Amino acid sequence: MKHFIPKDFEAPINLETDIFHICPLDTNVANLDYEAVMSSTTELQGIFGRDFSWPKPNMTLEESITSLKVHEQEFKTKKAFAYSVLNTDRNKCFGSIYIDPSRSKQFDCEVYYWIRSDSIVLQEKLFNVVSKWLKSQWPFQKVAYPGRLIPWENWDKQVKVV
Repeated sequence: MKHFIPKDFEAPINLETDIFHICPLDTNVANLDYEAVMSSTTELQGIFGRDFSWPKPNMTLEESITSLKVHEQEFKTKKAFAYSVLNTDRNKCFGSIYIDPSRSKQFDCEVYYWIRSDSIVLQEKLFNVVSKWLKSQWPFQKVAYPGRLIPWENWDKQVKVV
């Protein structure tokens, strides 16, 4: 069975740019993350797939923290990697990045990301940062961006979602 990443690979913990501070999505950023998610619930619908209904408009902070604990555990066990995208002052969450094993044999990983609705002008900048970061610091040759560079219809066919 193909491993998602090499066993000895250590995922980057932080990435600093002139706009973003990228760090693991865990309970340390719970309040900032929750505020960002809840400010953009409508825009986030379908971010992980056409039939994926996250976040619920009435999601509580406690439910969000439970989800963050799952991301934290996945990061520690190298099953998947989720990052929070903060401003450089680290007092505002712009969004998140998710790096998951690919369900398609044509790709090494699936990457999902979002930017809160009041900062959507940063979306292209975040894509460029993430793309360069994955090429320079991660062991992936083929990265899939379902719902972004790959239309959902095409992605669903590749992973045989019915």
